[in-house]
Amino acid sequence: MQKQKARVDAGIEAAATERGVAVLLTGNGKGKTSSAFGMVMRALGYGQTVAVVQFIKGEQLSGEELYLRERCPQVDFYQMGTGFTWDTQDRSGDIAAAEKTWAAAEPMLADQRYDLVVLDELTYMLAYDYLDRDRVIAAIKNRPVEQSVVVTGRGGGTELRAVMDTVSEVKDIRHAFAAGIKARRGVDF
Repeated sequence: MQKQKARVDAGIEAAATERGVAVLLTGNGKGKTSSAFGMVMRALGYGQTVAVVQFIKGEQLSGEELYLRERCPQVDFYQMGTGFTWDTQDRSGDIAAAEKTWAAAEPMLADQRYDLVVLDELTYMLAYDYLDRDRVIAAIKNRPVEQSVVVTGRGGGTELRAVMDTVSEVKDIRHAFAAGIKARRGVDF
């Protein structure tokens, strides 16, 4: 354990840069949004200013939405509100909704008042070409130096990964839904 402590201490000592971080939570597994909301709670615990923008979600209430709207009015919360794009089957309508949602998100990424901005399910907007990839990546890269951003969703592309400080992939090993178990309130939504 002494060797382990020495390695950990050396790593902490070597990390000398103080700035916000860009985190991508991706992969097939469950828990990307849950992890992002864990960071929201952590930031709020420190009295930080937080914004959450949810792409795709919004037709079905989630526990996260209920909690933020009822108990965290200090969090700026915006939702695309169309539900899953594969349900709508309306590409032009989905693009318009994505662009409207991005119009709410982009100024948050330029606003130094925010310590943390969560862009939940943004990767789908890039994968489906609903938003201009270069514009999104530029906004993430050019955000205020102290601001952290968390992006969630499957994929996102190599360009997005390249600008992120931390990329974590959530791997699906087994999921209850595949065994015919319904999504559970408080666990899945």
